[in-house]
Amino acid sequence: MTSVYKLLPLAEWDEAKSTGVFSGSGIDLVDGYIHLSAADQAQETARLHFVGQDGLVLLRIEASTLGEALKWEASRGGALFPHLFGDLRVEQVAAVTPAPLDAQGVPDLGLPA
Repeated sequence: MTSVYKLLPLAEWDEAKSTGVFSGSGIDLVDGYIHLSAADQAQETARLHFVGQDGLVLLRIEASTLGEALKWEASRGGALFPHLFGDLRVEQVAAVTPAPLDAQGVPDLGLPA
């Protein structure tokens, strides 16, 4: 099975749990889809976009649960990134783990490089 990942503030995840859905963070709402990452992309996404942001969690989602709303589209350097066109239902999230900052202030996702 293929997993995809979403890094977000714990407060946003807590709000999603209270409503049953996550509609996206700020950039997701602007772009019209939820930005996700594959396992081999997530740490670089954290380094590029989340340095110094504490209180983050990493969501792991099985791609197969997202159906046709999940599209793999060319992004950074032509690499295909998973984008979710629609809400993420809380029950679609397989795991939630803290993403503490490392010594350089980058969230440590604990994923293989």
